[in-house]
Amino acid sequence: MLTRKQLDLLEFIHERVQRDGVPPSFDEMKDALDLRSKSGIHRLITALEERGFIRRLAHKARALEIVKLPDSIASKPKTRIRPTGFTPHVIEGSLKDSSPPPEAMEVTRAPASQVQLVGRIAAGQPIEAMEDDDNPIAVPENIMAASGHHYALEVKGESMIEAGINNGDVVVIREQDTANNGDIVVALVDDQNATLKKFRRTGSTIALEPANVLHETQFLDADRVKVQGRLVGLIRSY
Repeated sequence: MLTRKQLDLLEFIHERVQRDGVPPSFDEMKDALDLRSKSGIHRLITALEERGFIRRLAHKARALEIVKLPDSIASKPKTRIRPTGFTPHVIEGSLKDSSPPPEAMEVTRAPASQVQLVGRIAAGQPIEAMEDDDNPIAVPENIMAASGHHYALEVKGESMIEAGINNGDVVVIREQDTANNGDIVVALVDDQNATLKKFRRTGSTIALEPANVLHETQFLDADRVKVQGRLVGLIRSY
């Protein structure tokens, strides 16, 4: 027998997999079940795994697979659920093909600016950020900040996937050297390696927080971290 919370969580995961093809993030699960912290979600997932309803997949983001469903869920008709949590501004299409598909025409009519795709940024362990030749791409102006210089980087890694940022996405960055707590930033560590993380300062310490439960937060002395820009938009190609 499952508890009410276990059943609610299993049903929520099932509905999201049916709708999106991937399980929800831990933050989305927490919000959907009205829990105060993700630790409660971890306990529920462990209980569901022990009872054979779900399986955790190693080395994958949102690494959950439904193995079986109780009759009370399996017999229900498919329902439409309202998404929760952070949703980035995504412009669909190909970076190399300037001809958008018909369903994207309304989006791409917005005025666009040329932004330099200057390299790759790690959403995982830090890597060299500026490693490619400049490559201009068209970015709709409505996803950029109202002022300032912007550049773009291709994301490598999955540490920000619960913030809606996937491996292979292109992030649009407003160049700046300051950040507020909670901002997703390009952070240069030790003047050598750059990474895309959520920024949080406490006294003389800066935390670079991932958005993936499989990754750990980095705690660094403030003089080791330089902010090089703040995330303002995201472009995804299929």
